[in-house]
Amino acid sequence: MKQMPEKIGKYRIVRELGRGATAIVYLAENPHYPEPVALKHVKFDDKARDEAKWNRRMLKLLKAEEAVARRLDHPNIIRIFEAVVEADEAFVVMEYFPGLTLERYCSFERLLPVHRVIGIIFKCCMALDHAYRNGIVHRDIKPANILVDENDNVKITDFGLALNISKKIDTDSTFIMGVGSPAYMSPEQIKGYPLNQKTDLYSLGVVLFHLLTGRLPFRAANPAQLVYKIINADQPSVSQLNPDIPEQMDAVIRKALEKDLYSRYKNGAEFAKDLAAVRYKIVDDSIVPPDTSRFTMMRKLAFFTVFDDIDLWEALRICSWRKADEHVTLMRERDADQRFGIVLSGRVELSIEGRKVLELGTGEVFGEQAWLDHLEHRHMMTSVSLEPLIYLEINPAALALATEEVQELFRRQVSTVVVRRLADVSRALAKHGAPATRGDYTATGGLDLQLVED
Repeated sequence: MKQMPEKIGKYRIVRELGRGATAIVYLAENPHYPEPVALKHVKFDDKARDEAKWNRRMLKLLKAEEAVARRLDHPNIIRIFEAVVEADEAFVVMEYFPGLTLERYCSFERLLPVHRVIGIIFKCCMALDHAYRNGIVHRDIKPANILVDENDNVKITDFGLALNISKKIDTDSTFIMGVGSPAYMSPEQIKGYPLNQKTDLYSLGVVLFHLLTGRLPFRAANPAQLVYKIINADQPSVSQLNPDIPEQMDAVIRKALEKDLYSRYKNGAEFAKDLAAVRYKIVDDSIVPPDTSRFTMMRKLAFFTVFDDIDLWEALRICSWRKADEHVTLMRERDADQRFGIVLSGRVELSIEGRKVLELGTGEVFGEQAWLDHLEHRHMMTSVSLEPLIYLEINPAALALATEEVQELFRRQVSTVVVRRLADVSRALAKHGAPATRGDYTATGGLDLQLVED
């Protein structure tokens, strides 16, 4: 690891604050300025042709960041003091803000209270409104570019990709096709259409969704699927993903993420006004931290192995935590009831017409046949607790409100359980069956066809 420089230009380097793929940010001191500053340092390397091309691109971004930031004076936008570009290096000196990026608060176990999220996004709305009124579109709004401190003071950073809308696009040195972070990009940005403030408000709506739910509105296995969803799919309801969120927030998210530009918020002030209206209706500012012990218990079960943490948190919210004494009938044969359960501790007996079929332990699923049976939705077995029992109860009505990803995971896992259980039962029956008929084996299981030339 390279040694940290003592000085860069006239600035004395105190310590490293962070680093990315192209730049290192240091805490620095200016002998003529009493407050510490943040210094973003980029080293150029012209050894390879591709690197030289990248260096020229980085140079444009640094110059753009300085030019854009000098036009903006807002308490929620990081101030730029100077940018210095030399033959082998460049650095941007900016206001030092001792905060963390919003990335820290995008996972479910670290979600901020709703009223704090509203306050943070409100300030971002007003900052972006100020930028647009000065002819600037950020184009890369995401949690990593928004800093917040413990008092919820907010600073938007990294205007290097900003678009100066007062210039023509073909002569704008800051315009680079495809800029932005795909998960936060607006439909028009993905399509390469001309951009205005509404693209930043869309991206901010995605950030708001992420901070409220711990997940992105659109998730996909590959970039092509993600692009399709952003352009065509509707996002889930935030109030269903997180019961602490008032239903009024659904309308705000829906308008921020409108695919039709004319239906989306027309400016940051309008977005902020609706956020303030939701905040006004939140009476209780207290927050109850999520119960991580239950999450940990579910994470240990083989059933949830394929669930990502985001999916598991959602599953925890839609499942009911149940307890039962021994010899309690949990589900009855032939009852029209689609509920099914997963054993967390204890044992469950399954029976048919008064005869024992199976005994299940921790991590096993019971009552699932009624959910999978799309004709009658009736239980095929009776489920009885053999000892004090703790289990998860999944109600299909609640599962129907879950995201497509979580519904598919449950369908996949429950179907796998049924298939394997059927195989086990078939093996048990085979022990008492007649000897099997032996046939000739072929690799294809049928006839091999060949082309014959005339």
